[in-house]
Amino acid sequence: MINLRGIAALLTLLGTAAQGHAAGVTIGVVAPQGGPLGLLGAQIAAGAGFQIQQSGNTLVAVNETCEDNSGAAVADALVNAKVQVAVGFLCSETLEGALPKLKDANIPAITVSARSRILMEDALKNGWPLFRLAPADGTEAAKIIEVILKDWAADPIALIEDGTIHGRELTEAVRNALEQNGLKPVFTDTYRPGQEQQIALVRRLKRAGASRVFVGGDRNDVAVMARDAKAENIPLSILGGDAMRAADQPLPLTPGVRAVALPEYALLPEGAPAADTLRAKGTEPEGYVLPSLAAALIAGQAAEAAAAAGKPLRETLVGTTFQTPIGAVAFTGAHELSQNPYRLLEWRGNGFFPPAAPTQ
Repeated sequence: MINLRGIAALLTLLGTAAQGHAAGVTIGVVAPQGGPLGLLGAQIAAGAGFQIQQSGNTLVAVNETCEDNSGAAVADALVNAKVQVAVGFLCSETLEGALPKLKDANIPAITVSARSRILMEDALKNGWPLFRLAPADGTEAAKIIEVILKDWAADPIALIEDGTIHGRELTEAVRNALEQNGLKPVFTDTYRPGQEQQIALVRRLKRAGASRVFVGGDRNDVAVMARDAKAENIPLSILGGDAMRAADQPLPLTPGVRAVALPEYALLPEGAPAADTLRAKGTEPEGYVLPSLAAALIAGQAAEAAAAAGKPLRETLVGTTFQTPIGAVAFTGAHELSQNPYRLLEWRGNGFFPPAAPTQ
């Protein structure tokens, strides 16, 4: 785990040391340094700070409060520190106020968290230098639809959701896509979440003839359904969304349950070396640690390439492929990830991993 009390001191130490010899690229790290979002901020700071130190670049830490109208002060701090590029940015509220000033100062911002579609639309319309390492709104649904159409199109499909806004909208997007492709689910329903058992639901799924079930709900509800289906000897292939990335409690998830989710990069081949190095230094590579490390790596390499080519940094960020611990990363002309970061994963008892074989 990351030591929250020590992270601000660590950033100050790294920043002071780097600024002392004006090393390499000057990179701003914008993240909460305390408060309710302090844990996430510590993850950003740990990953980005590690990479900046390893690269011999200069770190400038800026606290992010995520409050409305706080972005302008963040931008002022970055401009005054003469950073060339900034990473982190947990909250859209920060970016809304910071981006106009960052545009004037030619400082690109790489967010590891903000997913707002409207924010990116405003950025493109106004020429704000925002690049998104986080998935955009709608990419989770797009990947789920891709997986279902590829693997389940010939099978009887059920769509169920938990009644929350996210669960309902996600499931509705899937249903609309299926209907546009001439497919009609054999069963649709809104279930009551948080129940200790879902035997009646899995029996209804059996009566409807469903063999494949997409669940727009949380991990524990899926765990209950999978357990009850197994107890009732009802063969169901269950697929969930990114909400499946949660604690495996109180009921452990049944091995074989699948999810379309952001991967745990530390479990993947491209992320394992960096994860091992971080653990050896006392930092668990969880949450935003590896994405923030990747953001700082991209920032440094892009700035160096831009300087060598005599091009603006934001031009270098577009279309260049960067090899990072979260995989190969490239930004489109719309400043979004060129590849959908969501992946089809399978639970194996100790983590979600890429499936060993296609769905049968």
